[in-house]
Amino acid sequence: MLVYDVIIAGAGPAGTMLAAELRLHDVRVLVLERDTEPVSAARIVSLQIRSLEILAMRGLLDRIRAHGRQRPAGAYFAAIDKPAPPHLDTAHGYLLGVRQPVLVDLLEQHAITLGAEVRRGAAVTGFDQDPDGVTVALADGSRVRARYLVGCDGGRSSVRRILGVGFPGEPARFDTLMGEVRSDLPPDGIAARVAEIRRSRPRFGFDPIGAGAYRVLIHEVPVGDHREPPTAEDFREHLRAVAGTDFGVHTVGWSSRFGDATRLADSYRVGRVLLAGDAAHIHPPIGGQGLNLGLQDAVNLGWKLAAEVHGRASDTLLDTYESERRPVAAEVLAVTRAQVALLSPGPGAEALRRLFTELMDLDEVNRHLLAKMTAIGVRYDCGPGPDLLGRRLPDPEGRFHPVMHRGRGLLVDRTGTLTAGAWSDRVDRLDDPDVGLSVLVRPDGHVAWIGAEQQTLDVHLAHWFGRAEVHSAV
Repeated sequence: MLVYDVIIAGAGPAGTMLAAELRLHDVRVLVLERDTEPVSAARIVSLQIRSLEILAMRGLLDRIRAHGRQRPAGAYFAAIDKPAPPHLDTAHGYLLGVRQPVLVDLLEQHAITLGAEVRRGAAVTGFDQDPDGVTVALADGSRVRARYLVGCDGGRSSVRRILGVGFPGEPARFDTLMGEVRSDLPPDGIAARVAEIRRSRPRFGFDPIGAGAYRVLIHEVPVGDHREPPTAEDFREHLRAVAGTDFGVHTVGWSSRFGDATRLADSYRVGRVLLAGDAAHIHPPIGGQGLNLGLQDAVNLGWKLAAEVHGRASDTLLDTYESERRPVAAEVLAVTRAQVALLSPGPGAEALRRLFTELMDLDEVNRHLLAKMTAIGVRYDCGPGPDLLGRRLPDPEGRFHPVMHRGRGLLVDRTGTLTAGAWSDRVDRLDDPDVGLSVLVRPDGHVAWIGAEQQTLDVHLAHWFGRAEVHSAV
């Protein structure tokens, strides 16, 4: 008898978001986390438009926003200082900065409240899969078993390594040092020197956060040992190399070191083992898309894997996780490479940057780049049809997201005649004569059907939501 339906390796944002998504569909979930304590580095992560919409869809945004700081959307692409275009089709056209430990804790508590089990100090050392499930070996010698295993265990994923999935791409050429430091030098002098440095190094950061503390960001540092956080002397050494001064740094609050490797897993699924988040893709943190990409992986995968667990998925539904999400990651990696080129030192990159700065004054260009950076331009293949088909359903007035807190599909009907029928146990219905089109929305917020006929709607309900009869998990 299987105790769990799904085991997730990794209790970061992708893993805990996936656990919560699965629990919305009554899937028995165990999250295994190698570390004994939650992450403590107080780095700020930026939640972008599509992730904010997803959190609103699940009723999480208000509680996370209470711990964050909003700033206007803009300067997404290669840190080029342009405001976001006006009249975005979203209620969340801003960036939300949140301390990573706070975000991880909120997502973990959300998953636990829904019934997920989180086990810390439980490192995955091996696993074997068979036609019925996956047996996972832990560092303490114990074993656990489930029908599926999902590796959400980061860029150095043990699950991916054991699975034997290739992770091609470019290795790290440089590191980035990040942290909070203290300095007693006059703030005006520091600000003047930082402004001067940013003329040639626009990504350099030494920004005041109050009471003599600064958030520092130094790029293009020689690759070092990522297991050891940077010390005050490390920051002083590399500040002198980049800025010609160490800014009087004398104390480090928190610090981290990460590389600029760019890699994409050859496959997101082998049998009953899947990959999500940084286990499937890594790239330099330019534009802040990595964590957002992982959250969106989780929301795409959760309802599909739940349908598979419950025996009601179509033969190809779970395969759409890779066919939809891997191209999105590949595009993010391509856009990140372009930004790296624009931000590199040298006259060629500076000329390209000036050109892009001019181009982004064009509204169409600015919208196009913002859509790429914030994932609001993602379109999945849901068959032929209007441009909205396969895209996220815009909700600038907040009419639809509150109806999707349970992680179910949504039928928005303008005719008053359509019904979810035999699928009403997994698809909610909203009568809205003010919408331009009747649409069927997947649990991840993407439009799966547009039309007016019940017969064709039923075909798409069966395709995306499976057989009408429900089979319980074994």
